[in-house]
Amino acid sequence: MDTPIGPLTLLASPQGLTHILFGPGESTDSPFVEAARVQLEEYFAGRRRTFDVPLDWGASSGFRLRVQRHLLSIGYGHTSSYGEIAAALDAPRAARAVGSGCRTNPLPIIAPCHRVLRSDGSLGGYAGGLAAKEWLLRLEGAW
Repeated sequence: MDTPIGPLTLLASPQGLTHILFGPGESTDSPFVEAARVQLEEYFAGRRRTFDVPLDWGASSGFRLRVQRHLLSIGYGHTSSYGEIAAALDAPRAARAVGSGCRTNPLPIIAPCHRVLRSDGSLGGYAGGLAAKEWLLRLEGAW
């Protein structure tokens, strides 16, 4: 799928969307992938702020899964910090573990790890590259 931040590959299981990968590849032939493609196109065009495609979190577990599910609560146009997420998950000293959960997020954009910043407000990292993270934040009016 071609997007303003580069190609994305979408993968799904029979239960839902499993991965959004940065880079070209062959996407799964699935109604979940088609729904995600349409919703992502609307998002990139500025016409969608939330996603409702079913998600399959089977690739994640433990604290990382808790982090990734928490990402869904960070609203469009808003940001949070690694430390704020750690505190929200009752693990105030786990900011680095939150970063690991973001880094291994199998569903970026839909589970919006791009909305997570360092405590000083700087970008931090992003699997899709910092230019993509900045572009997404600007799209949402958060940067």
